[in-house]
Amino acid sequence: MSVTKHHVMIKGVKDGLVFLLNDACEWQDLLQELQHKLEKTHQQILTGPIIHVHVKLGSRDVTEEQKEEIRSVIKQKGNLLIQSIEGEPRKEAAAEEPVASMTTVKGMIRSGQTLHQEGDLLYLGDVNPGGTITSTGNIYIMGSLRGMAHAGIDGDDKAIIAASHMRPTQLRIAGIISRSPDEWGIEEAFMEFAYVKEGKMEIDKVHQLHRLWPDSNLKS
Repeated sequence: MSVTKHHVMIKGVKDGLVFLLNDACEWQDLLQELQHKLEKTHQQILTGPIIHVHVKLGSRDVTEEQKEEIRSVIKQKGNLLIQSIEGEPRKEAAAEEPVASMTTVKGMIRSGQTLHQEGDLLYLGDVNPGGTITSTGNIYIMGSLRGMAHAGIDGDDKAIIAASHMRPTQLRIAGIISRSPDEWGIEEAFMEFAYVKEGKMEIDKVHQLHRLWPDSNLKS
């Protein structure tokens, strides 16, 4: 009976052997090939004194019963001593960790111009009246915001808009539009940020940002 030999790879390492098991093939095909290599094709490197073996399962989810099946097959070679049987972290589990992305852009946005950015945006420059700056994440402007800014443009109402000098023609976060700056009760707004609270846009000083994000990972 022929066996397609690509499900099991056996590699020599400093302290023994590593068995790399394909994590996408059928389980019975895997066991069959493992048995075949132990008995037929790899006898030369599997004979002799005690050999330590580490089994790598890839991203395959296996039960304790399946691990025991692996142990039973390998133990048939009396000199093979299993040190570990382990898998890798699942890719989707690793993807659950949020990855912060910040893009820095320098320049000046003039009337009639629009700048759009995916993720968080740090803009070093002024946004003049008639200019527009948009982002799917947060917008931080190290300069004057005198045009229109729209953060969380894809619907993220947790986004904020901050600016060194906040005097916009309009602010938007997700689908929420700010009141006119004339209604803020602030003559000149320096180092302010806009955020959404209970469905309404609020304005506060940048140094109060930690209250909005109490779980910040920033360390002194």
